[in-house]
Amino acid sequence: MRIWPLVVLAAVCGVSGVREAAAQTQDTSLSPAFAGVTFLPPEPAAEPATTSLLMSVKELAAWKPAASAQRPVAIEYSDAYRWRGKVHRIASFATLPLFVAEGFVGQSLYSDPTEGKKTAHLAIASGIGALFAVNAVTGVWNLIDSRNDTNGRTRRLVHSVLMIAASGAFFATAATGPENEGGENGQQRSSEGSPSTHRALAFTSIGLATTAYLIMLFNR
Repeated sequence: MRIWPLVVLAAVCGVSGVREAAAQTQDTSLSPAFAGVTFLPPEPAAEPATTSLLMSVKELAAWKPAASAQRPVAIEYSDAYRWRGKVHRIASFATLPLFVAEGFVGQSLYSDPTEGKKTAHLAIASGIGALFAVNAVTGVWNLIDSRNDTNGRTRRLVHSVLMIAASGAFFATAATGPENEGGENGQQRSSEGSPSTHRALAFTSIGLATTAYLIMLFNR
């Protein structure tokens, strides 16, 4: 009788018995209530909300506003300032019409002098002189009052410098005005200055004043 099959069968049964014993040992190490339950490793604890809130409070306490975020200082203007500004603007409306009229009459007087043209030329020049005087007083006065206002300061300064230069050129124009334009035989003669110098100074004054006027007109 062969015994090899019996030996193999006994070995297989022994291995099965060992596995069942190990399983029973593992199950008995736990409470019966947790039998068959798979346990996972614990997850890391979340950061407490109080810690995040404390960090936010610290960051808020350490925050400082930028230096450029400072509020601009409010500038208060008086009623007199507003009144002078209104007079200055209303008078300025006559700037370009007077310049156009003076340029036209002056050129006509230079080419074909007559007494009527000379009278008109002097009348218009007197109007320009009055305009310069009114705007010089009101403009410079308001410029001083607005010296602490940074809003539009550069524009106001450029306008004022150009108008002062135009006023100087205007008075130089008046000082070099020919006493008698035309003269005998069409010759230009003057006891004060040459007509060409007078005309050059006049157009210089007109050009400076017009530039200053347009700067304020289109940048209000």
